[in-house]
Amino acid sequence: MKALGLLGSAFMGVCQPASLLLMIAGVAVGIIFGSIPGLSASMAVALFLPLTFSMTPSMGMNTLVAVYIGGISGGLISAILLNMPGTASSIATTFDGHPMAKNGEAMKALGLGIVFSALGSIFSFIILTFCAPSLADIALKFTPAENFGICFFALTMVAILSSGNMIRGLLAGMLGLMFTQIGMAPIDGTARFTFGSSNLMAGFDTLPTLIGIFAISDILVTAEKMGSGKLETIPIKKVKGFGFGMKEFVYHLPNFLRSALIGTGIGILPGIGGSTSGMLAYVTAKNMSKHADEFGKGCPDGIVATEAANNATIGGAMIPLLVLGIPGDGVTAMMLGGFLIHGLSAGPLLFVKNADVVYGIFAACMVCAVIMLVVEWTCIKGFVQVLKVPKHILLPLILVLCCVGAYATNNRIFDVQSILLFGIVGYIYHKFRLPTTPFVLCFLIGEMLETYLRRGIMQYKSFGAFFARPIFDVFFFVAIGVLVWSLLKEYKAYMAKKKA
Repeated sequence: MKALGLLGSAFMGVCQPASLLLMIAGVAVGIIFGSIPGLSASMAVALFLPLTFSMTPSMGMNTLVAVYIGGISGGLISAILLNMPGTASSIATTFDGHPMAKNGEAMKALGLGIVFSALGSIFSFIILTFCAPSLADIALKFTPAENFGICFFALTMVAILSSGNMIRGLLAGMLGLMFTQIGMAPIDGTARFTFGSSNLMAGFDTLPTLIGIFAISDILVTAEKMGSGKLETIPIKKVKGFGFGMKEFVYHLPNFLRSALIGTGIGILPGIGGSTSGMLAYVTAKNMSKHADEFGKGCPDGIVATEAANNATIGGAMIPLLVLGIPGDGVTAMMLGGFLIHGLSAGPLLFVKNADVVYGIFAACMVCAVIMLVVEWTCIKGFVQVLKVPKHILLPLILVLCCVGAYATNNRIFDVQSILLFGIVGYIYHKFRLPTTPFVLCFLIGEMLETYLRRGIMQYKSFGAFFARPIFDVFFFVAIGVLVWSLLKEYKAYMAKKKA
């Protein structure tokens, strides 16, 4: 009852005109940063951080929360319309979002993404408000062994993503893993495959890699089609509201709930992030679907799964931040700086000494999710006009924005060169009909997999000791089961094709 009373007071404070205006501005700026490839939610929060210095603690943290929520959700806009994830969290949104856009269903794809990203955020915020301390206790039980188990489980999802052509999928995934080996090794810092180049010491950054593999490769493919005169115009079907009715909404609810739980659970675990939760939710939705063959061709289920999961990660990532003082991802690490600016100490004592700030954040999270829904829905017709811009004008603008975004990530020219390198890799993948999804998944998971493995072996002295951890056992043996099932399914399909 006390918590509900504090939450009610917090809502009254959050809904003050000055606070609402700041949150609307924060959400709008976050959406802009999230929708432009290379400009991430972390960058938006970092830029807003000094602006909150003169604000009260509650108003300052609420503004940062608004930017965070807008930034993560904004990534779906470019992912659907341009096949270029604005943020790493929106990678899986491109798999079905852009095919829907090419089929003339851009407005429906945006509507689905907007609604279920808002609902995913609200779902995780409700869990954050009422279950944060309990879930933080569970997160503390996850050692490097359990995190390795999750990463190993995520890695075996390549088998499901590659169904229909296992060899090509595994080859694409192995190339992704190879690129994660370049640079300084985790834990001991040994230089690997740097060939004497100081630029390669830090390896390839995630954001420039994703910009290259998606954006630059797509620009190259589109430019080739323009040169050959094969470029097709993309139709835009008009829709009412968000583009789907109540019947379809109810149909998506089980997928939404499952994906939101995955996103919240992954968010609680520091260091894994929204990109992994979105991919896991997407693969799980594909595995559980009765029409798995439609995934990757414009299936609405894929958008619902990834957007619900990556936005639910926001609430999950804030649980260890507020309860334990441990940031769950890069953006919450920036927000930890916000606490320090205002003289607050994130952790258990925050709930005792500054309960008003904590519940103000809870209330702001829910209000900002609604603001994000309204802002994006209001602008949805404007977003799709991007598809009408002539390609000879649009593509150079996108290329410039990609280069600026890549440079802004770490302020080094090497990242701009990286997007060109991975753009060529993506173009080669397209030419040889290799799927980019396994490459991206393995690239995202590879470094974490090695890091947690080495940390676990250092902690437990041997890999065999991992199996004494029940949570690790569950993830490991489920992963093995998924791998075996996928191989058997592929073998049966091959034999049936051979007989035919």
